[in-house]
Formats: sequence, structure tokens, C-alpha cells
Amino acid sequence: MEIKRNILLNPGPATTTDTVKLAQAAPDICPREKEFAALMAGLRRDLVDVVHGDPEDHTAVLFCGSGTLCMDVCLNSLLPEGKQALIVRNGAYSARAVEICRAYRLPHVDLDLPYDRPADLDAVEAALKANPDIALVYTTHNETGTGVLNPIRELGELAHRYGAIFVADTTSTYAMRPIHMADDNLDFCMASAQKGLMAMTGLSFVIGRRALIEASRDYPRRSYYCNLWRQYDCFERTGEMEFTPPVQTTYAAVQAMKEYWAEGEQAKWARHTQVMEAIHQGLEDLGFQELIRREHQAGLVAAVRVPDDPNWSFEAIHDYCYQRGFTIYPGKVGSAGTFRLCALGAINAEDIHAFFTVFRQALDACGVAVPVRCKP
Repeated sequence: MEIKRNILLNPGPATTTDTVKLAQAAPDICPREKEFAALMAGLRRDLVDVVHGDPEDHTAVLFCGSGTLCMDVCLNSLLPEGKQALIVRNGAYSARAVEICRAYRLPHVDLDLPYDRPADLDAVEAALKANPDIALVYTTHNETGTGVLNPIRELGELAHRYGAIFVADTTSTYAMRPIHMADDNLDFCMASAQKGLMAMTGLSFVIGRRALIEASRDYPRRSYYCNLWRQYDCFERTGEMEFTPPVQTTYAAVQAMKEYWAEGEQAKWARHTQVMEAIHQGLEDLGFQELIRREHQAGLVAAVRVPDDPNWSFEAIHDYCYQRGFTIYPGKVGSAGTFRLCALGAINAEDIHAFFTVFRQALDACGVAVPVRCKP
């Protein structure tokens, strides 16, 4: 079966291998069969292993949904009665966590920090000192709208020093940047299958400390479907999701996990790094400027300033590239004019070189002058 290969430079879903795509063509099976439960049990163990969790202390809880569902699950499930969450907000994705808190009317401190640099640890500590009832600190590891890398190890240490648990959204770093639950002071992290794992949309997961999940049994039940204890308890008792799982997507995730182990943690991160270096070089060659200083980046997303050129049209450039098998993505930085190129998925530096050939053609076709001039 021949499947057209597209190079997705958007922040997920990512380019996948044909073997992952074809893994979905599995025999039909009732998800309540022991065979399928065994498949999910193995996947849960592997998900913990990716972030070097201790299988005695950590577990993975699977959900049917996107990465945002796991944000919802952690925030509504892990906050005790009468306590506050501290949301370390320096981008669009941590802002989404604030929106979730507001939707559930969760008591929270919205720590609004500059979007173009890592979270200020002094500001975080000041918020913790000023609010001794904070029981949960939440941040985004890689703010995908800008590519800023937040210092999770230091943030986790601060959270623990002030008696709070630490939750990090690792949706766009999991299975790409090496993560270590203990060394990075993580109580919980989360991701979805379609990004670093290079599988399919529809399966997401929370990885965290069993003892804290079990303690949350007595916290207010704020959601029927998106409750961490309830899903964990069902897995522990039956080996199954409480409600219907995404069966074919799970088969794809199992295959993607096999390919993750075959490539290896360090080799995979090295490949993503090579892809990102090729992106940096290609942008520089054309005169583009990146929004975020290189030393503040996670190494997976480039937020690129749009040219100061009347012929620039993101839609026209996007469509030209898309018709030739390459996808670029709009920016997500408020009023700052940007677009994004990402180093996720089953792609390599040669794919990026091919992309910049097409991208240069797109600029020429639209009449955008090269080297481009960018707005300050």
C-alpha cells in the first residue's frame, strides 16, 4: 500500500511512519477482551519508562482525547478542597490552563509572565510565599506557541519546597526532549500520542505518582468523564478504560512505542535537534528572524517573524507549500505577527532542506523579496 508522505511542520499531529499508520488496520476486537487489556497494560508501562518513572511509584493513565483533555483532568482532579492552584503562565498553552480553572471555578493564582522568556523563578517563589494555600503548581514545559522552554526542574523544586505538587504539560516535549520524573521534580506530566510519540490523534495520557492519584479519591469530583482517580481505579481493577477506548489509535500507539525504543531516546533527540538546526539555518539564509532568543528555546519550535513586505500572505505561502507536501503553521503570540516551523515527527534534516527549496519558490511566486526584511 503506497501512502503519500507529507512533511508536517505544524506543532502536531506530526508526520508518522507508514508502519504506524498501517498498525491501525488490525482485526476488529471488543476493547473489553483480555487481549486488548494486556495491550494497554504494556503501553502503560512503556509510557512510564519513557520518562524514567519508577513503576512502583508512577503509573500512566490513558484517556480518549487530545492533550487538552489531560490538562483538564489534572487541574480538576488534583486540587484539594479549600486550596489554590498556581498557574505559571507565559504563553498560549499555559493560558489555556487558566481558562480551565475558570471553567471549573477552581481557586487559582494566575501568574502572568513575559511570553518571550522562561518563567521567572523569583516571581514564582514570591507567588508561593504570598499564597500559602497553593497546593498545585502548573506550567507548560515547552510553550508551543513560541518555543520557550520553561525550567521544570527548578519550578518543581520550588513547588515541593512550599508543600505543593508539581504538574507540567509535556505534550510537546514527551518522547523528544529527555525527561526524568525524579530528577525533574515532576509529580505529574502529560502528553498525547500524536506528537513526540509519533502516533495518532485520539489517545492521551497522564503519568504521575500513584500515591497522589489515590489521595485524590477524596477530593471534590468536578467532572464525570475527566476524573483521574476514576480512570486510574478502573484500570487497576479491570485493566480497561472505564469508557470506550480509541481501539485502532491504541494499536498505532503500541507500534509507535516499538519504533521509539528501536530508535532510542538519545538518538531520537539528536535527530530532532538536527531538524531544528536545519530550520534555523534555512530561516537565516532567507533573512527571517525568530521571535525567541535561541538560548530560551526548547529546540522543537521556531516562532518566526513575518516579513515586512506587502506581498507576504501566510495563506498563499501555506497553500503553495501544502500543495507540494509541506505544512507550515500560523503563529499564536497575540498581536505579534509570526508563523511556526516545528521539529516534531518522523522527519529528518534532509526533509527540511527539501522544504526550504519549496518555501523559497513560494516566496518567489508571491513576489516576496529575498532576503526578507522583518518588522522590529
